[in-house]
Amino acid sequence: MASRGVNKVILLGRLGADPDIRYLPNNGGKVVAIRLATSEVWKDQAKAKQEHTEWHRLVFFKKLADTAEQYLRKGSKIYVEGSLRTQQWDKNGEKRYRTEVVVRELQMLDRADENGAPRHSSQSSTPPTAANVDGLDEDFDDIPFF
Repeated sequence: MASRGVNKVILLGRLGADPDIRYLPNNGGKVVAIRLATSEVWKDQAKAKQEHTEWHRLVFFKKLADTAEQYLRKGSKIYVEGSLRTQQWDKNGEKRYRTEVVVRELQMLDRADENGAPRHSSQSSTPPTAANVDGLDEDFDDIPFF
């Protein structure tokens, strides 16, 4: 293993928005992108509660894309494993970057309703953060999926 690296990401969190469904050119298949919030809570030296939320862009392909489109919704709690991928492109002469997690394994952690569809927990359906994440992908609409 010394000659090879390891690129593995494990995340557990809540979705910040419904899935964004797109299609690769030339019938390349479906791509589903979702924002996932992971939060950590701790007490500072003054014993005051502190919280930090990190946002991750998840990308699903093939059968996982179909599953994500069908079952995942804003507020869903999920566990994913995958690998990091960074894309680079130019916009108006300026280099732009985006790092995302290409999901290889998905586990839905919400309880299912009687029809087998995932049901959100009785707690708030939005991730624990004060940040407004709507529009996070506005700068990325011009990026081709590949």
